[in-house]
Amino acid sequence: MNDILQLTIVLVASLLATLASRRLKIPAVVGQMLVGILIAPSVLGLVHGGHVLEVMSEIGVILLMFLAGLESDLTVLKKNFKASMLVAIGGVIVPLIVFGIVAFGFGYGISTSFFYGIVFAATSVSITVEVLQEYGKLSTRAGSIILGAAVVDDILAVLILSLFTSFKSGGSGGQLALQFFFEFLFFAFLFIVHKLIPKIWRFVEKLPIANKNTIVALIICLGLSLLADAVGMSAVIGSFFAGLAISQTEVSHKIEEYTSAIGYVIFIPVFFVLIAISVQFDSIIHHPWIILLFTLLAILTKFLPAYAVGKSSHLSTNESMLIGTGMISRGEMALIVAQIGLTSHIITDEVYSELVIVIILATVIAPFLIKFVLRKETQDVSL
Repeated sequence: MNDILQLTIVLVASLLATLASRRLKIPAVVGQMLVGILIAPSVLGLVHGGHVLEVMSEIGVILLMFLAGLESDLTVLKKNFKASMLVAIGGVIVPLIVFGIVAFGFGYGISTSFFYGIVFAATSVSITVEVLQEYGKLSTRAGSIILGAAVVDDILAVLILSLFTSFKSGGSGGQLALQFFFEFLFFAFLFIVHKLIPKIWRFVEKLPIANKNTIVALIICLGLSLLADAVGMSAVIGSFFAGLAISQTEVSHKIEEYTSAIGYVIFIPVFFVLIAISVQFDSIIHHPWIILLFTLLAILTKFLPAYAVGKSSHLSTNESMLIGTGMISRGEMALIVAQIGLTSHIITDEVYSELVIVIILATVIAPFLIKFVLRKETQDVSL
């Protein structure tokens, strides 16, 4: 019953946060994360997490990215592939170098310094997706570049993390080659699934089952998420490509409607609230300037390279700023990487706490910056 009580508190808190966010005219996701901090063990202590909530949170982010795939225009994604790749590469290389140098300058070891760079190389597009959906900008050119870049970002970050952890644990080149081979097979399988989806759906349409389209779509979504996780990648990569493949079908809008109802009623709010549950404030008290500096670097090392690529790709200033701000959020992907570092004994508990605080701050700030750019764009259009 304790898990049910915690879930009830999370849902009530999420509902109140959403209402307050609309009253204050801020993105709903910001309110949900802030209320997560409020009910966390370090403040009111109303919710302590646990396995059930963690599983629901994981399903929430999988469904969120599945919906992002469903809403994406594959033609627009293909058209902006080059820009997405450049944004992704810049957004990985710049944090790796900058955080590595700065962390080393603060006296951290070489391994810890490089790991800081890996953590902040990953982008959590789930927060950005929520804000862009809220303001109807997900299917725009800038939105497509952000989605494509974030997926490539995560792939590159996972590959770098795989190399790093393998070398730290004394893994052989054969093990790395095997992992890369499995990841290659995964993407080859995604390509096959993408081609087969229209044929699969001709069979699905004949099934005498209520809500058959949504049921099969969710099976494919969860199946590809599990497969991505099995080859050492983020589950959200699998769910995003599942949504992208199913967006080809004529019933994709109906699937999107039903999946949104399932996700936003319970799973997605749990995800956004639980992002903030792990925040501990000891590091802010002991190392406030480090936290402040790293938060600023977390913002700039994503914004500046993405903005530069946007401008070089002949996008407007507002579009380039939207891409830059859309890449800032770290969220669950960075938290997962940080958790791997802790469990693998690459970083200490103190470093982990610092990382989590900076991740949360960057994730909370990002939607405000996105909204500022969107508001500026609206004002420029009205003029």
